[in-house]
Amino acid sequence: MLLDHCQATPGQHRVLFLDAPAQLVARFREAGVACQSCQGLVQLLAQLHQYRGERPLINTHNFKGLVFGWLGATLWRLPLVSTQHGFTPSNRKQRLYTWLTLQLCRTPKVQRVVCVAESIAALLRQAGVAAGKLQVIPNGLPQAAAAPRRVHGNGQWLVGYVGRLSREKGPDLFLDTLIPLCQRHPRLQAVMLGDGPERAALQARIDAAGLGERISLPGFQHDMRSWMARLDTLVISSRTEGTPMILLEAMQEGVPVVAFGVGGIPDVIEHGRNGLLARPLAVDELGRHLQALLDDPAQVAELVARARQTQQERYHLPTLARHWAQVYQGAAQEVVT
Repeated sequence: MLLDHCQATPGQHRVLFLDAPAQLVARFREAGVACQSCQGLVQLLAQLHQYRGERPLINTHNFKGLVFGWLGATLWRLPLVSTQHGFTPSNRKQRLYTWLTLQLCRTPKVQRVVCVAESIAALLRQAGVAAGKLQVIPNGLPQAAAAPRRVHGNGQWLVGYVGRLSREKGPDLFLDTLIPLCQRHPRLQAVMLGDGPERAALQARIDAAGLGERISLPGFQHDMRSWMARLDTLVISSRTEGTPMILLEAMQEGVPVVAFGVGGIPDVIEHGRNGLLARPLAVDELGRHLQALLDDPAQVAELVARARQTQQERYHLPTLARHWAQVYQGAAQEVVT
């Protein structure tokens, strides 16, 4: 999301990474985005000190970025905007991070808080963040022609999971849904794209069900467009979400989506019109929606057409970039005045 945004507004951003993988930094540099990798708070503050004469606006992402960015903005009296992608307070440390994030967003130093979904903005309002500083700007995609679809032989149907293999993304719930379906439908196959701490446990479940040849875990993937061209359905089985980029990518690429109605997903998907929604954690309902797509190819075509229209009209990056520009201008003007 951040890389797409930088490319949509060339020359207007410098990205400071905190302890980022080298390949991520290289990806931004190869795309022509000015960026710097910082190892900890001291290096980050040194970078901000170097550019303070330009009076840059700081836009932070994620917990550590907000804490460090807040300190830098306070020291150098710089405007500060926080982007909130969602909260996953599944353990004591993450609950502490969530609480601190909410407290920092309440402070006057944070001029604007941009949420990628209305459900996230609602949490911030409930925590006492002033409604006047909150704004919802969903994620968006640049214009792109859909890749040619690959047709499977022998009536095969490939269902995909894309995301980190960790509890909040619900890979276990994906298997709860797919294992019984695969056992009933011999031509149904699934692929789980991503990596994470639950990979070994997921593989053990697949092997125990005797589906090692039909549900695969190929790991993290760089070329998602080629995978999108192969998928017949994307399943989003997350326990918590913001506005998933993979949801928008599937809509753009013509892949029908079946998902739990969590986070910002119901803001995007209208059940039965441009995708299919199940109640959060309702695995049986998710399975019935998948079965409905298998049984009714005509419904698939209608969902895909409407999903593409929704993405183009409401989640088009050039339009959303203009909303971001207005946020930046307003926050910077407050500091000047």
